[in-house]
Amino acid sequence: MAELGPFLKGSEVAAIFGVDRKTVGNWARAGKLSSVRTPGGHRRYSEPEVRALAAPTPA
Repeated sequence: MAELGPFLKGSEVAAIFGVDRKTVGNWARAGKLSSVRTPGGHRRYSEPEVRALAAPTPA
């Protein structure tokens, strides 16, 4: 698994991928994107993992 921390909010991840924040939550629930929960119950996403997934793949 990718290195943890620093973490991004769902809205920040949504901006990186150009999708709605709810889509990011759906990806996390479906297991497509890992997340951790804050004590308040909010999801946070590993920035290194998100950046690796968002990076263009070589052709």
